[in-house]
Amino acid sequence: MPMHSTSKQLWRDVQVFDGLAQLDEAMNVLVEDGRIAGLWPSRTFDEALAQGAVEVGSGGVMTPGLIDCHTHLVYAGNRAGEFEQRLEGVSYETIARNGGGILSSVRATRTASEDELIAASLPRLDALLADGVTTLEIKSGYGLTVESELKMLRVARRLGELRPVRVLTTLLGAHALPPEYAGRADDYVSLVCDEMIPAAARERLADAVDVFCEGIGFSPAQCERVFQAARAHGLAIKAHAEQLSNLGGSALAARYGALSADHIEYLDEAGVRAMAEAGTVAVLLPGAFHVLRETQLPPIALLRQYGVPMAVASDANPGTSPICMPTLMANLACTLFRLTPREALAGMTAHGARALGLHDLGRIAVGAPADLCLWDIRQPAELAYAVQAGRLRQRVFNGVVTYAR
Repeated sequence: MPMHSTSKQLWRDVQVFDGLAQLDEAMNVLVEDGRIAGLWPSRTFDEALAQGAVEVGSGGVMTPGLIDCHTHLVYAGNRAGEFEQRLEGVSYETIARNGGGILSSVRATRTASEDELIAASLPRLDALLADGVTTLEIKSGYGLTVESELKMLRVARRLGELRPVRVLTTLLGAHALPPEYAGRADDYVSLVCDEMIPAAARERLADAVDVFCEGIGFSPAQCERVFQAARAHGLAIKAHAEQLSNLGGSALAARYGALSADHIEYLDEAGVRAMAEAGTVAVLLPGAFHVLRETQLPPIALLRQYGVPMAVASDANPGTSPICMPTLMANLACTLFRLTPREALAGMTAHGARALGLHDLGRIAVGAPADLCLWDIRQPAELAYAVQAGRLRQRVFNGVVTYAR
């Protein structure tokens, strides 16, 4: 049940993963007026600091609230049939070229009302919250008309009003070529640049702009036009890049100061170097890798070598990652991509925040917003080690305990 906020709250004897690493000993954590006011080793804690505080919890593992920095949470319909097709040997690219894939979700989403999209999306959002998410990004991209893309963004904004969660929105108009523009990709990119982006910026519906830079998506030259339009309207830049081939989309995005390049299985060293120089985060999406049964691994060793921050996200979407369990992504990041548990958890906290341009989130540090999770486990690595629902004991959003058991 949600609990009311108090101005001063204390957690005792918690093992803390601060967003980058596990602290060496059990800590007491003090929250005041929605922010982290202090954290001290429990054994040396000055009890005078607890005066006036409500003791909210003790024991367990405390992490920052999880940050899911790449989702496609708003859509209508599902693609279970395509899941079957892939298992029968049909490739993702073949399905897409035959009018399935993204376009099947487009048809369902275009005809759905805002209220219908809210009703369809809320259970997915609730699943993320139940697994510790306090901040997430939601992309459009299943409308592919100005009206339908804005509809999706409005729904995403409404979801953030209906639940205690921070929602950032990303316009992904350049997600696929709609059927009415078949053979006229440049004309559709003009629609995205000249009408869609200005409208989303004018109505303040988007925080960022994304593209799908791929052979079945859009060329680097077309994506660059979108980046230029985004920059002209003061919107941050992100990119789906190097998922199925290496077109240099990550390096292009980095040249435009992109917050992140996502998927990146086919990323090469030149792209890694460009991302490192630009401070662009690599967003790993092991759910899609798993569902599509991919074999080309992201260049984890190169990302480590160049010091590129690695975020981990669910990519929750109807076709290639119909998964709304972030802690499963931590497990998959470790088992499939060979991240360490520390890297996977940092990817879902500090680095996930950085991928959204939110540098004050994803950390347990004095002065940071009190977005926190308390877990019924003994060490942080257990979140990545086991795939198990129900371990969340408390979820804290802006200093308010919104879930407790």
